[in-house]
Amino acid sequence: MRIVSGDFGGRSLKAVPGNATRPTTDKVKEALFNIIGPYFDGGRSLDLYAGSGGLSIEGVSRGISEAVLVDRQYAAIKTIKENIAVTKHAEQFKVIKSTAETAIQRLKGGLPFDVLYFDPPYAKQTIVKDLEELQAAKLINDDALVIAETDQFADLPEVLPGFELIKQKDYGITVITIYRYTKE
Repeated sequence: MRIVSGDFGGRSLKAVPGNATRPTTDKVKEALFNIIGPYFDGGRSLDLYAGSGGLSIEGVSRGISEAVLVDRQYAAIKTIKENIAVTKHAEQFKVIKSTAETAIQRLKGGLPFDVLYFDPPYAKQTIVKDLEELQAAKLINDDALVIAETDQFADLPEVLPGFELIKQKDYGITVITIYRYTKE
């Protein structure tokens, strides 16, 4: 695993030890950022199932100003912190050890996000519920991008209240679904 492009491009990242997390492959990461960016002019990102932190670190490398990374596993938090250290810009990252649900409540009342990554365990899809909670907490900026990485069985809806489906692309067992927040 590596940072594909941007300010930190080419630097190696560690994977979370064990089988509890599944890192996004470099191929999928590069394709994903070519669709949504490929570069940003500031903004905030949120990753509720951060794993190794690769998606958020890639986003900051490509211009996101601040990334909030959430994971409930100790091994993931340890790996995220080690991977952030590779960037030498730890001030651009906030790491929270928590469940997604608890993190949303903790973030409530704070600044909203411009990019939201969802890569939960394939067997525990709560993306639609998480988005509803983030909407209720007013944590999504207008026109924010939502990037969901799932397996082909997740079957995310094409029509989601308040969101417009931008693209859905299949990469073998991985499916990337991208929505834009329309607030309607």
